[in-house]
Amino acid sequence: MNQMFAPAHSADSELEAVEAEIRARRGEFGGLGHIPRDMVKSLKKVGVYRAFVPKALGGDEMSPAEFCRLIERIAKADASTGWVASFGVSAVYLGALPRETFEALYGADPDLTFAGSLFPPQVAREAPEGFIVSGRWPYCSGCMGADIIGVGTKGDDQTGGLPRMAIMRPHQVRIDPTWDAIGLGATGSHDVVVEDVLVPHAMTFVRGGPSLRSEPIFRYPAMALAAQVLAVVGLGTAREALDYIQGQTASKSSITGAPAGGTRPYLQAGFAQAEAELSAARAYFYDTMEAAWEQVLHGGKVQAEMNVKLRLAATRAAHSGAAAARTAFELGGTDALRRGHVLNRCMIDAAAVAQHAFLGTGTWTFAGAGLFQQPTPPGYP
Repeated sequence: MNQMFAPAHSADSELEAVEAEIRARRGEFGGLGHIPRDMVKSLKKVGVYRAFVPKALGGDEMSPAEFCRLIERIAKADASTGWVASFGVSAVYLGALPRETFEALYGADPDLTFAGSLFPPQVAREAPEGFIVSGRWPYCSGCMGADIIGVGTKGDDQTGGLPRMAIMRPHQVRIDPTWDAIGLGATGSHDVVVEDVLVPHAMTFVRGGPSLRSEPIFRYPAMALAAQVLAVVGLGTAREALDYIQGQTASKSSITGAPAGGTRPYLQAGFAQAEAELSAARAYFYDTMEAAWEQVLHGGKVQAEMNVKLRLAATRAAHSGAAAARTAFELGGTDALRRGHVLNRCMIDAAAVAQHAFLGTGTWTFAGAGLFQQPTPPGYP
């Protein structure tokens, strides 16, 4: 096992059991197209969804780096499961809910699972009791295992131009199983459809609005954290691919009689370059995150330039992960072409991470603009 993922103590035995279960069942998840509820229940047991919930409500109050390391391990076992687990971050931006609502939800269940689709925001009609919500929203990852589901709305003048998210229970939402993808195929990122549901004011919040919580994690930049928890899926997936090359391909002789892969100079060089780049991206990712967390703990607020660097580190992590997984696939030779092979699965999953809107090619430009103190698009950083 790579030392970056070595268990810290015996308490990791439950997490190791969950990792083993994920590996044994990831083919099943791919066939289903989503992570089933019993697996979500296992993720709850290892603290994925209570990670950022206040201790007063039964949560663990993890730091951002602690949470990302947890997601990285899960993603190493299966990228789709890591992606769905990453939405344990949701408690952070649900902190913008009215305090009473937040405490009622998490006080009743600190392991509450949330899935949301913000875009495109649909017009909601305001009523005395709340908002009447209708529409269709794509890419609602994890909706098949969610306890509450949120959708993005617009139409009221109290949000400063930001979308308002309306929270509902699953029985109020219809899931249209539209997700059919070659990358992150088991995330269940289906469309959700809502038809004239009255959502009380107290079950809505402004996405990107200020948190109403006082715990440190709620002062950490929510949009940066949302990008980081996705980017780390790419790091874990690439780690799986490189470990496979080192542990399997390197010692395997070619059917042509050529020497074992680990003795070939091109494979040695390619592996070394990918290992170095992935390790450098990972170090920058966690170093930047931990520096920002120190600002939160000691200064109360992350500085503007550090906020940009958080987004830049996430973009680099995602793209370096995709590149490393692609290199591993190339080094895997003809065997890697077989349907369901670990290397082609990792390559495509890591590429899918890097194509997310929070991490895509355009975010390099946004980071550069931010570092030069030039205007950046809404929501960045």
